[in-house]
Amino acid sequence: MWLHDGRVVHSEVTDTGFDPQSIVRGFVSREQHDAVVATGYGRHVARELLGCQVVTEIKAYARGAAHLFPGAAAVLDIGGQDTKVIALGPGGSVADFEMNDKCAAGTGKFLEVMASALGFTLDELADAALLADSGIQVSSMCTVFAESEVTGLVHRGVDRGRIARGLHESVVKRTHGSLKRTGAGMPLVFAGGVANNRAMIELLSTTLQSALLIPDNAQTVGALGAALSHAD
Repeated sequence: MWLHDGRVVHSEVTDTGFDPQSIVRGFVSREQHDAVVATGYGRHVARELLGCQVVTEIKAYARGAAHLFPGAAAVLDIGGQDTKVIALGPGGSVADFEMNDKCAAGTGKFLEVMASALGFTLDELADAALLADSGIQVSSMCTVFAESEVTGLVHRGVDRGRIARGLHESVVKRTHGSLKRTGAGMPLVFAGGVANNRAMIELLSTTLQSALLIPDNAQTVGALGAALSHAD
């Protein structure tokens, strides 16, 4: 993401693939810049590569979400590898947070693997979940065990839509627990790649009995916060 005078002039999302350093170099070389700020899992590698400033994902998402939605009380980021719940304080400061960084349970990768096990694309998985009248409970949130459980349900002829809904409901239940433990209030900013999932939006907003604040570019909220942090 590129900022000029605090305004976004360009943003882009891409797969880092097997050579993330080349991807980083390519991004940085495209536009003139006064400073570079890195966040995310690869931020320290980026600092070694570019000598740039770094900021944690928690602070970056809090800063980015508060900038987009000044009245927000909390941020939920469900990304590809982790889930973050951040209760916001004044000015986008971090009052409390919870993060699952030990496994892919309940993340975008979890839904990606489950979609493949059901023979769906991610969009088809969400559509199937919304069309189902009820969900089949999936007992495990471990990606490996859940995939085996889902495969068994498919082999027994269980409706794939009900399995899809059950998977989404499991993620919502896990997320709701994190929101309660951090004391996250409303309104809630839903960021990260899974914020593009229609079923997650509907089921989570129903559970919370509140509409969610969805950024136009949900996957770049952290990048925005990192860029803005340079001026702080």
